[in-house]
Amino acid sequence: MPAPQHSQPASQHSQHSRPQRSGRDLTSGPIAPTLLAFALPTLGSNVLQSLNGSINTIRVGRFLGEDALAATSNANIIMFLMFGMVFGFGMAATILVGQSWGRRDVDGARRAFGSAVGLVLAASVVTAIAGYVFAPEILTLLATPGRAYDEALEYLRVIFLSLPPSMLLVLVFMGLRGIGDSLTPLWFMVLSVVLDSSLNPVLILGLGPAPVWGIAGSAAATLVANLISCAVLVGYLYWRDVPLRLRGAEWRYLLPERALTRLIASKGLPIGAQMLVISGAGLAMVGLVNRNGVEVTAAYGIAQQIWTYIQMPAMAIGAAVSAMTAQNIGAGRWDRVGAIARSGILFNLLLTGGAIALSLVFDRAILALFVGADSAALPIARHINHIVTWAFVLFGVTMVVFGTVRANGAVWGPLAILFTAMFPIRLGVVALLHPTLGVDALWWSFPVSLFSSMSLALLYYARGTWRKGALVVPHEHECEERSHADVEPAGAMKPTA
Repeated sequence: MPAPQHSQPASQHSQHSRPQRSGRDLTSGPIAPTLLAFALPTLGSNVLQSLNGSINTIRVGRFLGEDALAATSNANIIMFLMFGMVFGFGMAATILVGQSWGRRDVDGARRAFGSAVGLVLAASVVTAIAGYVFAPEILTLLATPGRAYDEALEYLRVIFLSLPPSMLLVLVFMGLRGIGDSLTPLWFMVLSVVLDSSLNPVLILGLGPAPVWGIAGSAAATLVANLISCAVLVGYLYWRDVPLRLRGAEWRYLLPERALTRLIASKGLPIGAQMLVISGAGLAMVGLVNRNGVEVTAAYGIAQQIWTYIQMPAMAIGAAVSAMTAQNIGAGRWDRVGAIARSGILFNLLLTGGAIALSLVFDRAILALFVGADSAALPIARHINHIVTWAFVLFGVTMVVFGTVRANGAVWGPLAILFTAMFPIRLGVVALLHPTLGVDALWWSFPVSLFSSMSLALLYYARGTWRKGALVVPHEHECEERSHADVEPAGAMKPTA
């Protein structure tokens, strides 16, 4: 496919082509080894984050019991919902950063990143305040079991306060990956995990001079860890003069021009809506699960812990595919895009398949870490795991395809596919099979919906219009002019030559 052509002034090109620290060119060299080398640190970051969550869940289950475990299960799905509301802006900026970096447009990458920081911080603060205030109503809508309600409310209100530093930390991680740096996020994820894991038992049990906070202490540990890690990371960006840092007049990029804001919003809102669709489906499932008692709720919660690990390779590979594809599209290297997607699918089959195999072989020992070998929730969790786990290899293919098309700003197709798979199909399967299978209808809805989303994603990749156009950060002198022009829902696009 012909590459989109974009002209730049010669002086601008010269300035943007200077060597920069901490960035990496993903537009040349062998595709498969480069993709794998870029994806593995991201996978390491995801595994560390999930491991930290699992360790904290084990501590809550062992120290505070199954009621507290059910409480965190309900609260965590809500946090994923809130996270999705502001995550889309960060992902949209990452796409713009990646394409700008591929074109050697460093200033465009900084402007997109600065805009995202301003938007995400504002949105996350508003969301945190609203979530803190309306936490009781949210838990009531979820039909949270009465035994778990009070502890869920304590945990949720504190964890809401951690949303702004958490979002800023994730946003900087995504921006760094957009310029080809996946190692720095790994090191700072290590810092965050070490802090959170160390503080968790101290604040839960009141070790040393710390007060006994119980379940709220687990959330407070996350808040403190994210605040410290975020502050140190920002300091690191300036110490190392990382290309995305803002200096002098560049601080105005935190208040983006109207055209750039509209461009980020036009991509970020549909991406955020994709997260909301996933979260909404998760909330609907939790509501159905909660009606089957605390043991089933706890079993579903610990099964989800296993699924989180299984999904990690797919998420890491999908993110790597998206960053690598964005840079190549920005550089006009469309000849490499298909090969990147194929390599991503192959690595997903190998890594996700291996994770699934391990989880099925050692499922009893792994699940028993969370509740103990004599818990009534353990056999229920094993049963759920055997029905659902294998289907996540299909999820991995979907993530690679979505990462590819999203790298060129195609966000509406994935949104429609996710909505169709998560609601009409998944909830339809539950309604259809529940009279016959009972609670097992909930678990069988997962493989059916994952197969549906993969099939629709592959069809969209093959037949969709996602290859048309390319995202461009408007130059500053164009912004006021563009801000008065009508833009299509997909954002400001350049026609393909």
